[in-house]
Amino acid sequence: MTKIYHALILFVLPFTAVAQPYGVDVGGSIGASNYLGEMGGEANTRKDFIADLKFEETRMAAGVFVRKRVLPQVSIKTALNYCRIAGADALSTNPGRNARNLSFRNDIYELSCEGQYFFYDINDLGRTYRYRDNFRAYAFLGVAGFFSNPKAKLDGDWYALQPLETEGVHYNRMGIAIPSGMGFYFTINKRYRIGWELGWRKTFTDYLDDVSTVYADPSEINSAEGIALANRTDPSLYTAQADYPHPNNYTPGSKRGDPSHKDAYFFSTLNMSYVFRDVRWGKGPIHIWVKGNYKVRTKLRAKF
Repeated sequence: MTKIYHALILFVLPFTAVAQPYGVDVGGSIGASNYLGEMGGEANTRKDFIADLKFEETRMAAGVFVRKRVLPQVSIKTALNYCRIAGADALSTNPGRNARNLSFRNDIYELSCEGQYFFYDINDLGRTYRYRDNFRAYAFLGVAGFFSNPKAKLDGDWYALQPLETEGVHYNRMGIAIPSGMGFYFTINKRYRIGWELGWRKTFTDYLDDVSTVYADPSEINSAEGIALANRTDPSLYTAQADYPHPNNYTPGSKRGDPSHKDAYFFSTLNMSYVFRDVRWGKGPIHIWVKGNYKVRTKLRAKF
């Protein structure tokens, strides 16, 4: 009978642990952002993923978030993020992009919801047997909505490009992105978390940089600023270097961008948060079998 009782305790304890509400932490992030689109790149043609990035165009990212651990290995994180991305053909060593001579910056505001899966953890750093500090590494995937507003500088002033319709196209400044990536954090004294995260945002728009298809006919553009910002080629580059494209390559109907590949942006951030400890469901003592004897504990250790 005693053995059966012990077996029942061992069977019930894991489910009791799972039944507890898991931890919530609230915090902020700060770091760097960049993008992959029509601007940037080396002397060759377009390359995938980060090969076309220009690290000179790295800008700031920041955000706030709430994270709730819903299962032992799963958390849900909701975040409000801001980042700036930028690009300039002047930085590219690709002759065609360099002669195109376009540039932009874009302030993006994003609201995201992500699921985090913890694939590696150490519940007791330093083996203190007090379970106050831990380490967790995770992968995440989610969905986000964002607002973007690409701008370009002309004669010292910044102009929002979407209303100018520089390619004769009206596109939406609101969009959907798929955040994915990896990260880790340390929990310190059960109360504080500090970590790092790298997140890639796949979008379904090619207009984060206001460049996608072909040069528009100036008659289709409704402002002088739009005409000036739609085509900023420098014919002097053609005469200066023989390997630069002919100015006729930048006339209406000729290639301005690459609509077959959508734009993307990413964050690399340092994250800091405060942990709200869990409260055990129900009341009354808990009996735990330790080294042949029952011990009574009135509290459970907080979940990380």
